Amino acid sequence: MFLGTHTPRLDDKGRLFLPAKFRDRLAGGLVITRGQERCLYVFPMDEFVRVTEQMQSAPTTSKAVRDYMRVFLSGASDEEPDKQGRVTIPANLRDYAGLDREITVIGAGARVEIWDSAAWAQYLESTEQAFADQSEEVVPGLL
Repeated sequence: MFLGTHTPRLDDKGRLFLPAKFRDRLAGGLVITRGQERCLYVFPMDEFVRVTEQMQSAPTTSKAVRDYMRVFLSGASDEEPDKQGRVTIPANLRDYAGLDREITVIGAGARVEIWDSAAWAQYLESTEQAFADQSEEVVPGLL
């Protein structure tokens, strides 16, 4: 499980040093793809396979399903971290998420998310009050 917030920087070649606590789980290979809210999703390879198999069980007669799968899968890039724990983020994905040097990497359970730091701060500011005010059960059994 991926948890926490980290603030590494991208180097001039678009490489990211994976947070140390995430490296073991991602060492065997990972997939980076477009996420929602203009961030990137990073999945360990086995989790990406599970997610795509689940997606493929959705009815392709639905335009929303087809659209989502196209955007999600067409942006996917399988990568393998180097010996220093670095992974290259492809230019098209850096552009999609507006990544420059200052980035925020968050643990989001079964996946990692990569955000432009300014976009993450803005997202957090816009959602924290709603999170604090949440009175309905969003996650069954949590509240």
